[in-house]
Amino acid sequence: IAGELTPVVFHIAARSLAAQGLSIFGDHSDVMAARSTGWAMLASSSVQAAHDLALVAHASTLETRVPFVHFFDGFRTSHEVNVIEAIEDDVLREMIDEHLVRAHRERALTPDHPVLRGSAQNPDVFFQAREASNPYHQIVPQVVQFTMDRLTALTGRSYHLFDYTGDPEAERVVVLMGSGVGAVQETVEALRGVGEKVGVLEVRLFRPFSAQTFVDALPPTVKAVGVLDRTKEPGAPGEPLYQDVVTSLAEAFAAGRRASMPLVIGGRYGLASKEFDPAMAKAVFDELRNDEPTRGFTVGIVDDVTHTSLDVDPSFSTETDDVVRAVFYGLGADGTVSANKSSVKIIGDSTDFYAQGYFVYDSKKSGTMTISHVRFGPRPIRSSYLISRANFVACHQFGFLERTNVLEVAEPGATFLLNSPYGPDEVWDHLPVETQRQLVDQRLTFYVVDAQKVANEVGLGARINTVLQTCFFALAGVLEREDAIAKIKAAIEKSYGKRGQTVLDMNFAAVDKALEGLHEVRVPDTVSATTAILPAVPDEAPDFVKRVTAMMIAGHGDRLPVSALPVDGTFPTATTRWEKRSIALEIPIWDPQICIDCAKCAIVCPHAAIRMKVFAPSALDGAPATFKHREWKDREHPGLRMTIQVAPDDCTGCGVCVDICPAKSKEVVKHKSIDMMPKDDHLDAERKNFDFFLEIPPFDRRAVKPSSI
Repeated sequence: IAGELTPVVFHIAARSLAAQGLSIFGDHSDVMAARSTGWAMLASSSVQAAHDLALVAHASTLETRVPFVHFFDGFRTSHEVNVIEAIEDDVLREMIDEHLVRAHRERALTPDHPVLRGSAQNPDVFFQAREASNPYHQIVPQVVQFTMDRLTALTGRSYHLFDYTGDPEAERVVVLMGSGVGAVQETVEALRGVGEKVGVLEVRLFRPFSAQTFVDALPPTVKAVGVLDRTKEPGAPGEPLYQDVVTSLAEAFAAGRRASMPLVIGGRYGLASKEFDPAMAKAVFDELRNDEPTRGFTVGIVDDVTHTSLDVDPSFSTETDDVVRAVFYGLGADGTVSANKSSVKIIGDSTDFYAQGYFVYDSKKSGTMTISHVRFGPRPIRSSYLISRANFVACHQFGFLERTNVLEVAEPGATFLLNSPYGPDEVWDHLPVETQRQLVDQRLTFYVVDAQKVANEVGLGARINTVLQTCFFALAGVLEREDAIAKIKAAIEKSYGKRGQTVLDMNFAAVDKALEGLHEVRVPDTVSATTAILPAVPDEAPDFVKRVTAMMIAGHGDRLPVSALPVDGTFPTATTRWEKRSIALEIPIWDPQICIDCAKCAIVCPHAAIRMKVFAPSALDGAPATFKHREWKDREHPGLRMTIQVAPDDCTGCGVCVDICPAKSKEVVKHKSIDMMPKDDHLDAERKNFDFFLEIPPFDRRAVKPSSI
């Protein structure tokens, strides 16, 4: 495409390339792998920039005929919800030259004006032909900057090939591109506030790299430059952006265009969406102070193998008190993420606040924990990192408290909203030690609502998002209560209007009933709980599972050092069985009295969470009193017993087993041999039953006649 000078723009949510493992998350690996293709590469660091530079890329490719990759960080930018100023249609028309569009169309292949493209060329002419396009690539920087200037004139938003922020006499400067720029800019402002001469240079046009423009953008006083690459190029003397910076500065110094050659070091950060925050940015600035700083450093991890990692002070923060920071823990498909996206839009559209939402998903998506990070405040929000000091925390699934310390991010005096099946007078006795201690020590304000009960009453089932969104607005105080309810209902109508009036009425009813069930809980002065958060895996788990997998299951994989991970991505098998997510609200309970032994439930379960065994009566020695079993009806193997047992912590509550069960009670309406029932009422008993079930030896398959299957 580039060789044929075909104008086109690919908008890329940059993501990782598979290496020792596959990752769907974001860094610059895929973009860097394409940097030698001849495409121009334009980087956006925010949602607003992605909106604006998309237009710059389209206008520039038409004028230069060089194809563009317009890229931004996958997930961190592509999945962020933020308040932006949209480009008006008349600005779009002004920016796109109709003559260039017509010229592009006239170059299309057509039988009316046939030409030959994509021919095979021999050594005698290929080299010359390859160099013939040089003038087209050489004018790209000038054209892009001219196009940016046109956009500035029409919108007031300024962009340059390289944008510098910081002290005009800075001695230490960090160079990078992508979403990490926001964190570094906040760090620069904080450090300048205490007298440090620092700055950050954001790269927007990465290819073609305009060396002279880059050098001119750097303050002449700079003594040390730290270049951050969000990619890894094994075996190279440095990552791509670092090499461009070193080359540009060295050539400028050699040609006399720069009086001195600053110290330049390069490092890696943020691979596969690894967190990058102001504390890590400060670590880079601190490293630039050293007489012999680490070259080829890493930041954001602990490298105890090759010792490249920088020390980070996690207490450093640039968060301000006038920004509301809210963290929501939800379950994939329970509507939490959708509700928070709606909340961000409501705040952005209906108040003077700027709002930002970012959502952390597990790779397993539906049925796993989601964490929503929502900020809103009086200034544009460029904080491209997760919230670690929240003044509002909401837990939308009570079961999370059993395995996760959701209040770890709560700052003193924060508000905690819990979706709880227990009322305000009894919920305290059902909280683990860690949760109670945080509530007491941090002096948190505590509210509960039984969102599941409200959702069930209005017919929404597991979709509790409408209830909890209403409670959030009531507690956050960003809008007057009546105004907030009206805005929520308007958002509901926009989202669900196509599904009919019945669906709308159910959601409206959920909004109206939500606040009736919202109650404040008096937090005692002392901790009284006797139960603690469960370990991620049991003690009998293998060593690797306890050292590595358990940390990942508990959400603490970021704390693992380099030495803990397999060098070639080889992991032991059969480790899934140690992960007990316990995410179901209801689990299947077996009634042996009407079972017909068909085993369809065990066959269809997508997670093998409900199983069947046939065994000798002697295997029942030591069985719990709640363990159910019945006679196995088989003429070939008389006298045996059988059972159907659910794994309560593995079940996802999908209900497929109940749907397929053909055994219906002739006495009780809608009662089958397997029915979905509230998990909390059966959890302790079924855990003991499943542990015993696993000890029952499997039936000897050699005794089964194939003809009987």
